[in-house]
Amino acid sequence: MINTRVLTEGDWQVWRELRLAALTEAPYAFGSQLADWQGDGDREERWRLRLAIPDSYNVVAMLDGPPVGMASGVPTDQDGVVELISMYVAPAGRGRGVGDHLLHAVEQRARQVGAGTLRLAVVEGNHNAWALYQRNGFHDMGELGDLMPDGIRREHIMIKRLAA
Repeated sequence: MINTRVLTEGDWQVWRELRLAALTEAPYAFGSQLADWQGDGDREERWRLRLAIPDSYNVVAMLDGPPVGMASGVPTDQDGVVELISMYVAPAGRGRGVGDHLLHAVEQRARQVGAGTLRLAVVEGNHNAWALYQRNGFHDMGELGDLMPDGIRREHIMIKRLAA
């Protein structure tokens, strides 16, 4: 059974564990690099601040107990737009509905705060993530996002319009 838990800044250790696992296991999928969050970057204050982004919604998914996935919904500078960030499902949760569950949780929260659009960035070549997002109603906008750490690939922007 999949359960979700909304995190507060006091849950920083749960978030830290999953985020470091994500950056270790799937570095190709993120604009952040593991090295940025290790050493001097691995500070309790920094992890707490990440979870304390104003009006953010940070959730983890547990599959029969331990956390196996994470996602956040954060406000943007565009009115009515929430951005999905830090989406990750550990290998133990893949193919079991965890990604869909996390997306639905963030989408539901976006609707609750009155957003009309849910936006995300996904790197080209991350086929499983693209399939997850398309299955859940996201569409590629044909807009390029940030340059990835490799200096070659770029993120692609996908959106989902939320019904009123």
